[in-house]
Amino acid sequence: MKTLRVMLVDDHEVVRLGLAALLQDQPGVSVVAEAGSAEEAIRAVERTQPDLVLMDIRLPGENGIAACQTITTRWPQTKVIMLTSYADDDLIFQALQAGAAGYVLKQVGNEELLRAIEAVRQGEALLDPAVTRRVIERVRQREREAETAAFRDLTERELEVLALMAEGKTNAEIAEALTLSEKTVRNHVSVILEKLGVSNRIEAATYAVRHNIRRLVPKIGGQ
Repeated sequence: MKTLRVMLVDDHEVVRLGLAALLQDQPGVSVVAEAGSAEEAIRAVERTQPDLVLMDIRLPGENGIAACQTITTRWPQTKVIMLTSYADDDLIFQALQAGAAGYVLKQVGNEELLRAIEAVRQGEALLDPAVTRRVIERVRQREREAETAAFRDLTERELEVLALMAEGKTNAEIAEALTLSEKTVRNHVSVILEKLGVSNRIEAATYAVRHNIRRLVPKIGGQ
């Protein structure tokens, strides 16, 4: 197996010493460089071309996320694992967007850290289990926000009409379900088409289904 060349980036020397001691005892792993700041890290990566960087987020000067962005952009063959004490949602997403292959909390045990390193060596992306739950929750929240935004210009009544259109209901059936006149429903349909920027009710129904309108309507119209 090819030796995994690792660089350690942390502004606390004692942390780097502990990590170095752990990794040097592992077969097939070699610590090739250390750095105490983002600027030092970027220079060291350029000089040593490591396979993997273990990077703290909180660093003096430029933070670890910015350094991760630079490293993964300039040297895409170098993988970065963010090793940090912080499970902050925004930091997690910033790190992932910066190209981090992993996000591991410093509270993990040695075995968990070694498994994370091995996973990244194998080309996998890895998140600490606690971090994974937060990522999933945030993704779901963003999906819900996106769904809501898709209908932000519609009134509650228009949402109800659109939901029934998405079920294939005719104007007469919608009118009966919502206790409206057919003329009122026709007016609502015309306004909905205009607001959504679509040309016919089939396109409107497709849009509604694609953006999960039924997650919203029960809360709004009780349908």
